[in-house]
Amino acid sequence: MLSWSSPDVDPGLLEPALHLLDPGSGATLDLGPAAVDASSITWWRADDGWHLAYLAKTPPGLVGGQAILDIAVPAGGPAGEHRNVTERMTGCPTDLVQVDAGPPLALVADGLDTAIHRLDPAGPALIAGARLNGLAKWLATSRNGDLVAMVTSTAYEPENVHAGPTGGPLARLTDLRPELRGVRWGRRQRLSYRAGDGLSLDGLLILPAGRSRADAPFPLVTLVHGGPYDRNADRLELGWFPSGQWLATAGYAVFLPNPRGGQGHGHDFAVQVAGAVGLDEWTDIVAGIDLLVADGVADSDRLGIGGWSHGGFLAAWAVGQTDRFRAAVMGAGISDWGMLAATGEGGRFEAVLGGSTGWEGIGPHRHDRLSPISYASKIHTPVLILHGENDTNVPASQAEYFHRALRTFGVEHEYVVYPRENHRIRERNHQRDVLRRTRAWFDRWLT
Repeated sequence: MLSWSSPDVDPGLLEPALHLLDPGSGATLDLGPAAVDASSITWWRADDGWHLAYLAKTPPGLVGGQAILDIAVPAGGPAGEHRNVTERMTGCPTDLVQVDAGPPLALVADGLDTAIHRLDPAGPALIAGARLNGLAKWLATSRNGDLVAMVTSTAYEPENVHAGPTGGPLARLTDLRPELRGVRWGRRQRLSYRAGDGLSLDGLLILPAGRSRADAPFPLVTLVHGGPYDRNADRLELGWFPSGQWLATAGYAVFLPNPRGGQGHGHDFAVQVAGAVGLDEWTDIVAGIDLLVADGVADSDRLGIGGWSHGGFLAAWAVGQTDRFRAAVMGAGISDWGMLAATGEGGRFEAVLGGSTGWEGIGPHRHDRLSPISYASKIHTPVLILHGENDTNVPASQAEYFHRALRTFGVEHEYVVYPRENHRIRERNHQRDVLRRTRAWFDRWLT
């Protein structure tokens, strides 16, 4: 079992421990500390005895990709080395499940798609299995691991339960949103391009519904994912924060980038934002926008940008770096990394992202350079600020700070706080307001 030294995220999540519990006698065996953000414990038997595998942040840092760590369980005393079985992978494990007869199975985010892998008993490594288009999550398996079930979504199909042999193919078992088959979606296209430093990147373009590239150029809205350890998979996104298809049905082209720092390209790709948020990850996004402008898809005079959480941070960052956007939406975004390290529930994680806390001594500090608030005097782009009143992840003080700065400098903006809401908007009327208000904001400035 996993235990925390404290119920608080800091230090509980940062200092988990592993114990083996005998349900008969109640005796426990201390297996020592686990890696940061440990979860999904699984057990399996190898030639050398029992092993334990679990998901965690890739050691030793607090920022980067998830890893699968495997340890041999001794008859007594502390456990052995925690071997990183995903060390050389370019994908990122997202789920790990127990198999009664054999090593555990894992779901791996692999670029815009997902794959099923199995732990190699001869390891340390994973054996690649079936590759699935788009997003797959919540993996479940039969006792021997020959059959699997999971929730999947592809470019034009919403989330449904699929099941079948571990090696594929999978069959759809549910039909949860049949009414969506009557909707004319915007055509999705996969993008592959390079950053300014040569790093390979991917993303997605959604054309306005019923239109093709021959009808371009279009007003373009860039929607940046959160995290930063998240990704835009090639799936049908229908969430409460305006999805690409929500805007595509209103006549917009939508760019969904996957800049460095995100999931699906391995630990080395993800860890690059540590102490460097807003730098290379921002130029990764710009490279994609420039590509779409050069290809004639995007109208350079009608560009918008938006996002939620880390995506909200990058929207706020963008308008302090350039005037090329005519409108921006900052949803639950970060304006000051030092203040977030002091007040957010993931303070030590945020300190690593921002590079400092503010209590190291007299500034300027690293996070000052990386905080949108530091560039507020340069902002001219109209900004819509949206935030939950009771957000414990990114407290509403982040939005209030940005609002006051924009008001001081006379920047056109709207500031909306949703009562009773945390980091994610839950109440249906509030979700509908986010959708409608965001699209209306872009309509006002881009059309």
